[in-house]
Amino acid sequence: MNRTRTFQILSVITCIAISVSSCQNGEPETETEAESIETMNTDFPLPDTAFPSIANLTYNITIFDSITSGEIVNLNDAYSDVPGIFTFRGNSFRNPPFCGHIDSTPTEISIDWIFKTSFDTTKTIYGIWGGGNGWTGQPLYVEWNDTMMQKFRKESDSLTANFSNKELIISSLCGKIYFLNYETGKASRKPIDVHNPIKGTAMLDPHINWNLYIGQGIPREQPMGALIINLFEHKISNFFPQDPKAWKDWNAYDASPLIVGDFLIRIGENGTVYKFHRENDNIKLHSTLRYRKKRNNAAGMESSMAVYKNYGYTTDNHGNILCINLNNLKPVWLYDNHDDTDASPVLELENGIPYLYSGSEMDRQGLEGISYLVKLNALTGEVVWEQQIPCKKLIYKGKTLDGGMFSTMLLGSGNCDSLLFTNICTNEPSTAGKFYAINKKTGEIAYSKQLKHYAWSSPVAIMNNKGEMMVLVCDCIGNVYIIDGKTGEFLITQKIGLNFESSPIIIDNHVVIGSRGTNIYKLTIK
Repeated sequence: MNRTRTFQILSVITCIAISVSSCQNGEPETETEAESIETMNTDFPLPDTAFPSIANLTYNITIFDSITSGEIVNLNDAYSDVPGIFTFRGNSFRNPPFCGHIDSTPTEISIDWIFKTSFDTTKTIYGIWGGGNGWTGQPLYVEWNDTMMQKFRKESDSLTANFSNKELIISSLCGKIYFLNYETGKASRKPIDVHNPIKGTAMLDPHINWNLYIGQGIPREQPMGALIINLFEHKISNFFPQDPKAWKDWNAYDASPLIVGDFLIRIGENGTVYKFHRENDNIKLHSTLRYRKKRNNAAGMESSMAVYKNYGYTTDNHGNILCINLNNLKPVWLYDNHDDTDASPVLELENGIPYLYSGSEMDRQGLEGISYLVKLNALTGEVVWEQQIPCKKLIYKGKTLDGGMFSTMLLGSGNCDSLLFTNICTNEPSTAGKFYAINKKTGEIAYSKQLKHYAWSSPVAIMNNKGEMMVLVCDCIGNVYIIDGKTGEFLITQKIGLNFESSPIIIDNHVVIGSRGTNIYKLTIK
């Protein structure tokens, strides 16, 4: 990586660093002022305000680029019109806009193709990571237009004979990025070695340029950090190494970043929110937010941020759900959801008001505890409902595995519009998990169904011609389930892979998902 441009936070010569501490925020807004947010015209940015809950935070904002305004001018979701699936769960709400379609009730799942990644046998202090996909490991999918196809063929020497306009991008635990022909499963380009295992989901720039954003997850070798790949040059173009100013000393990046207006928002397991000004293929560090709850250490962020207009929502290992004004990185409100939260928050608009759904693991409570599922008013942090699901930890071969929610929630549609769906690692009995349908209005459990094993993979939706919703679920011993969303009936249960920790994408009646080990699958639902 000697030819990459490396961001050194401390050596930005042209920057002016301005530190802002929590004691400089002034008094919190009054309740009347807070409530008025809900009636604001939605054509305008959300206000620069702070609710009383922010008094529980200690935070620091550092501005590195005082010349460029930090205001988010374009408030539209940058992923709403992209030709494919460019980030984890497909959009800024983390509420998948992609949905499978089938004419009638599914009866069979067949395997179209299997692609095998390399398998890395390097022994690290965190074990051997192998290949295939881990959590969250969702594939990306893009349909390149004719202009981009011609440009790739003219400028890139990485293409294979199988290069096609329908391309999958796979980030693997073996430390490589793979590019596959969607139709055939053959390599469409040479793989790119990024030197360290990737657990999270990459992000393809929604402005259809040549930038692919990657976060490394495990230090097979140093340095470890975040990077950008130039798809035309087919190499790492930017590398963001250890941040010496971070409040937490763990430089992994499992979260899938987002483009918001002219900025790249990237959150790290080092407890930092990074805001980069983005202009074509160039990015420049604009500002950072570092925070911790008072009397606590900083917590890492493994979930992917959700965004509504200029408000961003993140969760962390201590159970904090934090709303941030992305214009200036100032915290807006804080909610304590009790325990480690790695699943990404999900947003949905109801009567013009955004609501946020989130759920915790059972990590910091001992061997038994609660997974807390919540619905919050995303403008104010006010609790609409809380659902508590009892869980246990699993002790297996000398290792302790947490219980609770690792999958990201799926919001229902069609005949399931009133429901949301998720998987919970209950470990009762041992290694067991349940699939839950929950009423979005009340938080009441509509039903739960026992799975053959616990599931970390996030569910995806399938709709038929009658507007009836089915849910595809994959578990951690390789089973694939198709469940009637309304009734909870298991329509199909089929053993396919080794261990599906990663989340799938679904296109029409086709599913692409990676397994631990080496295998990437394309499935067809019939």
